[in-house]
Amino acid sequence: MWMKYNVEVTMTISTRLDTYLTTNNIPYQVIEHDHSASSIDSAIMASVPLNKIAKAVILKDHEDRKLMAVLPAKNKISLSAINDNLMGSYKLLKEQEVYQMFNDCEHGAIPPVGDAFNIHMICDEMLDQLDYVYIEAGDHRQLLRISQKDYETIAAKSKHLRFSSELIH
Repeated sequence: MWMKYNVEVTMTISTRLDTYLTTNNIPYQVIEHDHSASSIDSAIMASVPLNKIAKAVILKDHEDRKLMAVLPAKNKISLSAINDNLMGSYKLLKEQEVYQMFNDCEHGAIPPVGDAFNIHMICDEMLDQLDYVYIEAGDHRQLLRISQKDYETIAAKSKHLRFSSELIH
């Protein structure tokens, strides 16, 4: 007789993110929260201001080069600003391609740390003004709190420019 079990898959911090943070001696505080569906939900559930959560949006250009754009969770990305600044032709990567790239992460919980995933990164300048930056850990149950000094290490190879605007006021 076959039995069907209802098993809940529990993700934890992304393996590649954990390796990157450990290798680079980047300390962080884990903020646990109830399961969320987005970075905005994570902020609400963890009682973290929306402007302090960095989210990742994955782009690609006409030559299939990938780029991670990191911006505050409450903001909307401006592809025209990115393309103008980088003299490129970037567009959003299809969800299925994103899921394949970040297979050690729960869908939609991409840690905004390009080097951990071997992808170039650009950062919105708004994140440079924060004392602490909160990032998705790779699941929808944990945020990582990182100091600005350590965030600067994460974003050291990135171009910093303004490419987003507030979606939620």
